[in-house]
Amino acid sequence: MKILNWDSFTFIDLFAGIGGIRLGFESVGGKCVFSSEFDEDACKTYEANFGEHPAGDITKIDANDIPDFDILLGGFPCQAFSIIGKKEGFANETCGTLFFDIERILKKKKPKAFMLENVRNLTAHDKGNTFRIITTHLEALGYRVYSKVLNALDYGVPQKRERIIIVGFIDNVEFEFPAPVALSERKTLTDILETEVDKRYYVRDEIRLSRLERLKERDYPRPYISHENIAGSITPHPYSSALRAGASANYILINDERRPTERELLRIQGFPDSYKIVVPYGKIKKQTGNSVAIPVIKAVAQEMIKALKTYNETEVNSFGKKTEIKGFKTINNADPVPVECVS
Repeated sequence: MKILNWDSFTFIDLFAGIGGIRLGFESVGGKCVFSSEFDEDACKTYEANFGEHPAGDITKIDANDIPDFDILLGGFPCQAFSIIGKKEGFANETCGTLFFDIERILKKKKPKAFMLENVRNLTAHDKGNTFRIITTHLEALGYRVYSKVLNALDYGVPQKRERIIIVGFIDNVEFEFPAPVALSERKTLTDILETEVDKRYYVRDEIRLSRLERLKERDYPRPYISHENIAGSITPHPYSSALRAGASANYILINDERRPTERELLRIQGFPDSYKIVVPYGKIKKQTGNSVAIPVIKAVAQEMIKALKTYNETEVNSFGKKTEIKGFKTINNADPVPVECVS
C-alpha cells in the first residue's frame, strides 16, 4: 500500500481566475500541475504571476489530457447561483452545468481529495435542490463530502465575504473546518489602506456629499468603508462588503470620498503585495470581485492536509509498516502474488 507524503502534493486549478485558490494551496506545500480559465484578461494576470497561461474552456478539455494529481480545486462560476444574479442555476447552460465538468474529471482521474468554492446562496438555490444535486453526485463518485459557509472576516481580512466551501475525500477521512483566527491576527482597514493615493481615485464632490447625506451614522470613526445597497442606503463598516465583479463604480467607498486602489482591492482578498498588477483598474476590480479570500483557502488547505496526514497515520498503525507492491506474478495458475514488496 503506497501512502502519499502530504508534505508535498499536486493539484489542478480549475476556473482558476487570478490564482487565489492556487496561492492558498501552494502555501501548504502543493504544486500546481494544470490550470484552466476561460477569461483571457484573468489569464493575462495569472500568467504574469505564475509564469504559465491557463488552458482555456474546461468543457473542451479531455480529462485524459490532464496530468494525474492529488487534489482537484475549483471555484466554479457563481453567477448562476448568486442572490444578486438571475438565479438560473443549472438551467444556465453556459455556467450552471460547468459543475458537471468537475464531476467528469473527478470520475476519470479519481484524486484523493477536492475543494470547491461557491457563493453562499448555492445552498438555498431552487429550495436546496441545486446543492442536493451537487452533493449527491459527489457522493456517488465515492467521496466523503463536507461543506460549510465560511466568512472571510473570521480568517484575517477586513471583508465580509461568505462563501460555501465543499471538501471531499475518496477515503474515510475525518475532517473539520478551520476555526476562526484570533482577533489579534486579523488585519484591519488601517493595515491594508494605502497612505498616499492618487487623486484619480477620489469621487466628485456631488457624489461625496450625496453619500454623506445618506450615511446612517454621520460620526462613524475613520477609516471605514461604506456600502450602497440596492435601495440607496449608505452603511459604514470597519471592513469591506464582499467585493463583486459586476458592482457599480461607487459600490464601496473609503470614508465616502474615494474608491479603493488596485492594491487595496487585492489586499482585501488577502493577496500579497508582491502580486503583479498588469491590467487596468476596471479589469482588476472585476478579477478581485471574482476571486477568493486567500486566508480562508489557506486555512481550509491546512485542515485538509492535517486530516489526510492523520488518516495516513491511522492506516499505517492499522496495517503495520508501509508496503509498496511493485508488481505481481502467477505461480502454477494460482492467485497472483507480489513480485516484490518494499517495507
